[in-house]
Amino acid sequence: MSNQLSDRLNRLSPSATLAMSQKSSELQAQGIDVINMSVGEPDFPTPQHIKDAAVKAIEENWTRYSPVPGYPALKKAIAQKLKTENGVDYAPSQILVSNGAKQSVCNALMALVNDGDEVIIPAPYWVSYPEMVLLCGGVPVSVEATIEQDFKITPEQLEQTITPKTRALIICSPSNPTGSVYSRQELEGLKEVLLRHPQVMILADEIYEHINYVGEHASFAQFPDIKDRVVIINGVSKAYAMTGWRIGFIAAPEWVVKGCNKLQGQYTSGPCSISQKAAEAAYTTSQECVEEMRLAFERRKNLIVKLAREIPGLEVNDPQGAFYLFPKCSSYFGKSDGNHVINTSTDLAMYLLEVGHVATVGGDDFGSPECFRMSYATSDENITEAMRRIKEALAKLK
Repeated sequence: MSNQLSDRLNRLSPSATLAMSQKSSELQAQGIDVINMSVGEPDFPTPQHIKDAAVKAIEENWTRYSPVPGYPALKKAIAQKLKTENGVDYAPSQILVSNGAKQSVCNALMALVNDGDEVIIPAPYWVSYPEMVLLCGGVPVSVEATIEQDFKITPEQLEQTITPKTRALIICSPSNPTGSVYSRQELEGLKEVLLRHPQVMILADEIYEHINYVGEHASFAQFPDIKDRVVIINGVSKAYAMTGWRIGFIAAPEWVVKGCNKLQGQYTSGPCSISQKAAEAAYTTSQECVEEMRLAFERRKNLIVKLAREIPGLEVNDPQGAFYLFPKCSSYFGKSDGNHVINTSTDLAMYLLEVGHVATVGGDDFGSPECFRMSYATSDENITEAMRRIKEALAKLK
C-alpha cells in the first residue's frame, strides 16, 4: 500500500503561527527563557462567572450530544447579542454554533465555494484563509493593502479584483495580523462595489470585535441592501478569553445556515455541550470583564507601539484593534550578524527566536513578506523585555 496522502491535503501548508509556537516550546523545554509573542491568544483566565456556569452545567448533566447547530438557548442568546450590540436582527434559525470560529469560517467556505471559484482575501490575511479556500477546491486571490494605507483595501482595488469567477470576499475587522479596523464609511465604500456584483458573498470575520480601540464596531450586516449576502463569523474565544472552549458561530441567511448544518452534521456534529452553556453565560451576564480586558489590551498596545517606534529600521503603524503589531522590517533584508543572513521576514523571525529568544511570526504566510507579527496578548513586563531583546538583536545586523 502506498503511503500517499491525498492531493487535497498536499495542497495545504502547515500553520506558520502554530509552527513558530512549537519551535518556541521546544526551546523552552531546553531551559531557554523564550517570550512567546507568536500565538494570538489572550493571556487572561476565563472569567470566573463563566467557569462557574460550566461547572453548574456538568453538575446538571449537560453532558449529552447537543443539536448539531447548537443549543436553542445559546442561539437565542447570540441573536439577542447581535440585536443589542450590533443592531442587526437574526432569528435563531439563522445561527449555527461550531467548534470555534475557525470551523465557522471553514464551514461557510465549504458550503459556498465550488471547484475553481475565486475568493478574494485582502493581504495581510490570517494564515488559514487561503489554505481553507484551497481545501474547498477554490482559488485564493489576494489583494495587497500596504502599511501606507493602514493595511486596508480600497473600493478601487476590490473592483479591479472581482471577476465572473469571484464567489466570496473575506474581511477580518479588527484584523489579524494587523489590528486594522474598517470604519463604517470604509465598509460602505466596499459595499457599493459589491452591490454591482451580486454573485459575491461576504464572509465577515468579526472574532476581534470587542478588542477595539476606536469605539463602534462596524459590520457589513448593518447595511440592509447587502445583509442577505453576509455571513458573520464570531465567537467567544477572544472577547471572553475562552480560546480552549472552542465555541464560534455564524449568523447568515437561512439557506447558508442549513447548508453548514448539513455539513457539520456529517463531520463533527454539535460542539461541546459544557462549552455551550459557558458561552451562554458569557453572552447573557455582565460584560464588565470584556471591557476590563479591552482596556488592558489598549494599554499594552500603546506600550508596544511606543517601544517598537524606538527601534531603528522598523516602520510601525498604530493598530486600532485586536492584539497584534505588524511592523515593516524590510530594511533589515540582506543584513547579517556574521552567522545569520536575513533575506525574508521568516528569516528575521527565526533570528529573533534564536538570538533574541522572542517568538514572532514572519509575514510571508500572512501575504505580506515585508512585515512580521507580534502578539501583545502578554504582560506589560513581557512586552518591555521582549522589545528590549528585539532591539538588541536587530542592532547586531549590519
